[in-house]
Amino acid sequence: MRKLYALLLLSLASQWALAEPVTIEHKGLVLNASLETADETWQQKPVILMTHGTLAHGQMEIMATLQELFSERGYSSLSISLSLGLSERTGMYDCPVPHNHKHTDAIEEIGLWQQWLTGQGVDSIILLGHSRGGNQTAWYASELKEGSPVKGTVLIAPASNGFDYLAADYKKRYEVDLAPLVEKANKLVADGKGDTMMENVDFIYCQKTSATAASFANYYADDPRMETTYILKEFSQPVMVFAGSEDTVVVNLEEKIEALGEKENIQMSVIDGADHFFRDLYAEDLADETVEFIESL
Repeated sequence: MRKLYALLLLSLASQWALAEPVTIEHKGLVLNASLETADETWQQKPVILMTHGTLAHGQMEIMATLQELFSERGYSSLSISLSLGLSERTGMYDCPVPHNHKHTDAIEEIGLWQQWLTGQGVDSIILLGHSRGGNQTAWYASELKEGSPVKGTVLIAPASNGFDYLAADYKKRYEVDLAPLVEKANKLVADGKGDTMMENVDFIYCQKTSATAASFANYYADDPRMETTYILKEFSQPVMVFAGSEDTVVVNLEEKIEALGEKENIQMSVIDGADHFFRDLYAEDLADETVEFIESL
């Protein structure tokens, strides 16, 4: 029994050893990611480049779980933590910390991690994003040039709400009108004062925090690309979109995808019973269907 237990610990240690923290530097910041390798020849198969949701991090539950499940299925992954303007950021963003980051910062950072993977000898990459990270991932993928190592994109409950929805949600959540705040932020940015802190303001999920005018204007921009289904209208690359039937965060996603009409490059899967975070067996479904998608490319 003792010998069996020792062998089990050795096996687990061997698996854990494959998970590796990775850092790169960008604009004076240290960016973090977690590399989960399925085996020693991991560069020879498609690697999944993963981006988390709003104010979260690369080792939040859904990201860490999927990395483990992908590894079990023979696929390696790199789960990144967006800097959100902070160096060596770990864990959820602490709301009282002043916000000096933009929704669109992620597009550049995803690109940096793609370059890092390419530098490791990876020539086939699958992009994956969850929630807001799904929108950022789709946005990034839509701007890729021909010859990119990105072979496909997986979007898990990608944010797909336009400005009108955001304004209504803001009013419901904070009992404050969003439009005047956006107008104020936009004016400050136009006057070259984007670094001005808007104090005691409700921002994303954070009550009575502070955020630069540039951050506020960017996150609440009336830009159609903030709605993932708008991006997918002209998307030509293979893409797999997942929705949870019980998701109350990203709603009506299936209907919005169907409204795009017949697009052969887009696959849609609704996971029955799953909420926004696809916990437990729903994560297994995500992993299985994602691998099927990758192997169909």
